[in-house]
Amino acid sequence: MADTDHLALTALLLSASTALTEAIDAGVHEAGFTDLRPAHGFAFTRLAPHGATTAQLAAHLGMTKQAAAQLVDELHRNGYVTRGPHPDDARARLVELTAKGRAATRAADDAAARAAAAWQERIGPDRMARLRADLAALAAPGHLRPAW
Repeated sequence: MADTDHLALTALLLSASTALTEAIDAGVHEAGFTDLRPAHGFAFTRLAPHGATTAQLAAHLGMTKQAAAQLVDELHRNGYVTRGPHPDDARARLVELTAKGRAATRAADDAAARAAAAWQERIGPDRMARLRADLAALAAPGHLRPAW
């Protein structure tokens, strides 16, 4: 594979990722959550299951603890998260989604489903299944980090 092929592949993957992120962001805004940015959605993916500490959120997002604390402060002010005692660590605070935060997450999930459906409509169900399988084989498990 020529160097230009590698560069083209990189550009195509990043472009597809950007298109998906923009489609999800647009869907979230259309659902009325106009004060959210894509970075918030990446935070929500870590908070959604069982909550997280600010330090865990910082690690997930690849940012400093101070930056994560500012993000949590913003989400708290806007009613998307609560901060409370951690059940296993008396020194830590657990950040969890509120009902509003869960509603925003559902809006993002719905927008992602619409975007995936549009992709499937363009390339067909068989190629979409292969794309999912190929990306699953290539993607590193773990954190979802936005491109800052």
